[in-house]
Amino acid sequence: MSEAGGGWRIVEDDLSGAAIRALLEVHFAGMLANSPAESCHFLDFDGLRAGDVTFWSIHKGNDLAGCGALKMLGLRHGEIKSMRTADAFLRQGVAAQMLGHIVAVARERGLDRLSLETGSGPAFQPALALYARHGFEECAPFADYESDPFSRFMTRAL
Repeated sequence: MSEAGGGWRIVEDDLSGAAIRALLEVHFAGMLANSPAESCHFLDFDGLRAGDVTFWSIHKGNDLAGCGALKMLGLRHGEIKSMRTADAFLRQGVAAQMLGHIVAVARERGLDRLSLETGSGPAFQPALALYARHGFEECAPFADYESDPFSRFMTRAL
């Protein structure tokens, strides 16, 4: 567990709680509502429990505010997955806190690079702006991804 600024508490999460499962269901539905299914690359519950993924939830007091994950792509490269803010906490800095946590953990693990895939439509503009503010730049598809008009790829050297 780590205490982030502003009273945020970030914990490694086993996805067993009802609140985190409900937030992820909203995340999955949101991805499918804004991109064709074949262009959605979110990890399901089993994918988020895989050995190469670390999943965190972020809380304010006893309330679940959001989540995020780091998937290891190799010894020096990681991928940000499942970034989501609960509706009640939108525009309160939750995603920035989680992103900062993931970047810090990636550095602690000795990663040289973090990358991500997100959607390209209007619903994804706030996420794209967040990542750009934190030093991520557009890049070509990485890992097993292929070029797709519904996907945007970003990366950042650490």
